[in-house]
Order: sequence, then C-alpha cells, then structure tokens
Amino acid sequence: MMKQDAARTASPGSQRDARDERLHDLLVKTSRTFALAIPQLPQPTQRAVTIAYLLFRIADTFEDASVLWDRPRRIAALEEFDLLLAEPSVERASACAQGWLLEPPSDHAGYVELLDETPLVFAALLEQTGAARAVIIDHTRRTTQLMAEFVTQTDGGGVLRLRDLDDLRAYCYAVAGIVGEMLTELFLLSGDRLAASASYLRERASAFGEGLQLVNILKDSASDEVEGRNFLPSTVNRGEVFALARTDLQAATEYSRELQRAGAQAGVVAFTALPVELAWATLDRVEKKGPGSKITRVEVYALYSAVHRAIAKGRPVLEARKRLRRSDEDPMDRGSED
Repeated sequence: MMKQDAARTASPGSQRDARDERLHDLLVKTSRTFALAIPQLPQPTQRAVTIAYLLFRIADTFEDASVLWDRPRRIAALEEFDLLLAEPSVERASACAQGWLLEPPSDHAGYVELLDETPLVFAALLEQTGAARAVIIDHTRRTTQLMAEFVTQTDGGGVLRLRDLDDLRAYCYAVAGIVGEMLTELFLLSGDRLAASASYLRERASAFGEGLQLVNILKDSASDEVEGRNFLPSTVNRGEVFALARTDLQAATEYSRELQRAGAQAGVVAFTALPVELAWATLDRVEKKGPGSKITRVEVYALYSAVHRAIAKGRPVLEARKRLRRSDEDPMDRGSED
C-alpha cells in the first residue's frame, strides 16, 4: 500500500519529466541554436522559455509557408492560432493541429512534428504559473498578429518585399524584437535581484532580438532569394543593415553584461551571451565572405567554452569575443588562453 501511494505521489513529477524530455526533443528538431542555449537556463525559466520558443516556432511555420500554402491559408492559420492562444485548450489544440496537418505547411520534418505535438505544448503552457503563462501568451499573440499583417502584404506568389529600413525594422520587431521583450519579462519573474535593472534591460530588449534577426537575414539573403523571399529592401544599402546589426548587437552585449553585473544566475547570462557571441562571429564572417557563410561547429564550441570561462571567472562576457577575433586562426588553438 505504501509503495502504491509513493508511486502515485511520484507520478505528476514523472509525467512532467517525460513532457520536458519530449519538449526538449522538439526543440532539438526545430532549432540548433536554441537547443544549445535554452538548457543552460535554470528552472522554472528553462521550461517557460522552451514552451515559448515552440509556440513562436508554430507561428513562424505558418508565416514561412509561402511555398505550400497560399496567402489566405497562412492568414487563416495565424488567426486560428491567435484564437487558440486567447483561450488555450488541449482539446482545441488537438483539433487545430489535425486541420493544419491535412496539408502540412512545411516540408521540414521537425516543424511538422511540432505541429502534431501542439496539444502537448499547450498542456505544458497551461501548467505554467499565472504570471509566466500570461507573459508567454501576450507576447506570442502580439507576434502572431503582426505576422498576419505582414503576410497580407505579400504579393500573389507569397513573397514579402519590404520597402525601406523602417519596414525592415518593423518586420524584425514582429518576429524577434517581441521575443527579446518576452524573455526579459520572464527573467524579471525569477526574483528580486534584477528589479533594479528592469528599465535598463527593457530598453535594450527589442534591439537584442532585432540584432539576431538582422544577422540571420544577412546570412540567409542568397538562399532566401532563391526560395522567393527577400527581406532586404532594394532601396537600402546593405552596409546600412550591417551597421544597424552591429548597433543592435552592441545593445545586446550591454544587456547580457547587465544581467551579469546584477547577479543573474550563470545560466541566464550564458543563455543571452551565447547567441550574441554567435551572432557577432556570424556577422563578421558574412561581411567578409558573403551571404551563406557560417561559422563552424568547432568555432561554436570555442565560443561556448569562452563564454562559460568568462562567466566562471567573473569577466565581462564581451571579452570572450575580443579574444576569439584576434586572428583567423582555428579558435580551438586559442581556447586555452587565460
């Protein structure tokens, strides 16, 4: 009898562990960068950010579905997703997923698998505390609604053509700046130690997301054009976009260093610093060698290690990038510099 009671007592935790494992599996299948960064976060922030990322990825899948879905279908899916977020329900999530998968919006196996697991993601969302759930829902709905507005601006072939730098920034805010704002609010829920830094962090939150998005746009501009997407306005000199990305990444670096200065947990600092360091390195590579250029896995590992060494030794995280940019040598050869 006591063993049965113990099993029943352990069951909710075991179910949560299994769900967390499945959510992480979906994360790995849909994002290389975030699958590396999110596990560094402490709980319960890690779980909240995982759920939020997967919800944003669902919206992204609809927005990006220009090849397989026409404009009205993409808008309808985004609107349906927004309504589901407004009144979250596992049962309604299951019904929506079945409808979306009748004709999947993507050929990416991970994205299709995520859509199939929409009920699981919503079950995890509903388990979040009221404050965290409200933050995730509010920011995901804002980005979903803005994505739908941008889809309405696509031409008959589903191609979005941004007019100028302001239009590009508005798009980056919709798909990434809001993510930076959401992450900030989730970090601020973790305790009082960041309260004094709240204004500083909020002022830089959207630039954080914008910078990462601009780097991706610059990196992928050649392949995007082949696939019928063009996020770089023809009226804007590419050098202006590089300059804006560098300004944003500087704000993102300041954001990470403020978290570090304020005494945020090491995992939170690493989570924010690593994507920024990867973005700096990618931007340097793309500016030097052109669109499509990427940093290698060896370089990713070296940056990861350098960020963690800086945090462990109490050095500002920006210094990791400075050391790794001294030359074009293999960064592994400099990994032991201290």
